[in-house]
Amino acid sequence: MPLVAFTALHQAATASWLGGLAYLLIAIRRAATPDFARQLSARFSQLALASVAMLASAGLVLGFAYVGSFKAVYGTSYGAMVATKVLLFGLLLFLGALNFQLVRRGPASSILASLKRFGEAEIGIGITVILTAASLTSLPPAADLTHDRVSGQEIFARMSPRSPRFASPSVQELPEDAYAAQKKAFESGSLSTESYVPGQTGTRPNTPAEKAWSEYNHHWAGIVVLSMGLMALVAQAGKGSWARNWPLAFLGLSAFLFLRSDPETWPLGPVGFWATLADPEVLLHRFFAVLVIALAAFEWRVQTGRVVSGRARLVFPVLIAVSGALLLTHSHSLGNLKEEVLAELSHIPLAILAVTAGWSRWLELRLPCENQTRNVLARLWPLCIALIGVVLLNYREM
Repeated sequence: MPLVAFTALHQAATASWLGGLAYLLIAIRRAATPDFARQLSARFSQLALASVAMLASAGLVLGFAYVGSFKAVYGTSYGAMVATKVLLFGLLLFLGALNFQLVRRGPASSILASLKRFGEAEIGIGITVILTAASLTSLPPAADLTHDRVSGQEIFARMSPRSPRFASPSVQELPEDAYAAQKKAFESGSLSTESYVPGQTGTRPNTPAEKAWSEYNHHWAGIVVLSMGLMALVAQAGKGSWARNWPLAFLGLSAFLFLRSDPETWPLGPVGFWATLADPEVLLHRFFAVLVIALAAFEWRVQTGRVVSGRARLVFPVLIAVSGALLLTHSHSLGNLKEEVLAELSHIPLAILAVTAGWSRWLELRLPCENQTRNVLARLWPLCIALIGVVLLNYREM
């Protein structure tokens, strides 16, 4: 019963803070004068401070109850996701502190636009935190998972820097795809139908060739993303107009994803193009490849000055931030608890960097020119993209 009460407090504090923030933005937009908007913000700050204190206190109690120990923080998927929530919560507090400073010290005539923009980013990151919290419901509490935890030595062995893999196994070295095997068995009349048992997993462990294939994909993607981040940094520094074409590298990344994501399908594998459209996973990969092309087209037009205003400028930051949020909610069913935790730990930094990059770029575009924070944000999001490339270059599955 006490945990139910603390959960209710935790959720009520979240609702009053983030839900109230949305109404504050509406009220600020309709404020007759900057002074009145400042008064509204000052009153909301009192509510936000109380909500944050309640949220943090209840979260601390729930964390001790459901995580239990520091080793469970990095040794279980549940603990790692809770730690991710804490990091994103810290990012929210930082944005809240910037708003608080504006309300307390900034002149009333200049704070209105900045308050609205910081509030937009707070809501976006807040939704990401809520999605992360929702994904926890699909995981067993770390305190209940006393076995099969990942040790610090295992994490170090997997995450320690090594040379990228630039040699790929051939398609013939990969095991036969389950879809192709099922189709072959059906055609031969030997396919038997099995019932689904909740909680039962039929996932087989990936072979060394499959893991090497995946690492090769991640490492080459890392080179492309790192190059984009570095070129974006050069472009932001105004050192070369050529660097503003960095979004075109997304086209190469899209082609790479299309070819390598599903080796058993056309054009590399035996499964035909139209047959793969019946496979949701393959279809999702194809959709992401098209999405990357759209991302390249929109941001290239923005970077080269073909689009100087309007909502098209916001496509890139929104897609990057949403991609990071989806990566946090993505689950891994590998048939091995330790491998699932290690996969989670390798994806969490990518997601946090993507969320940070997306909302940094959003704020750079939306904040008024006189706000000095824009100069920092203009360097922050390309740096985050470059760091995503570095993390991808060190991606390991074995």
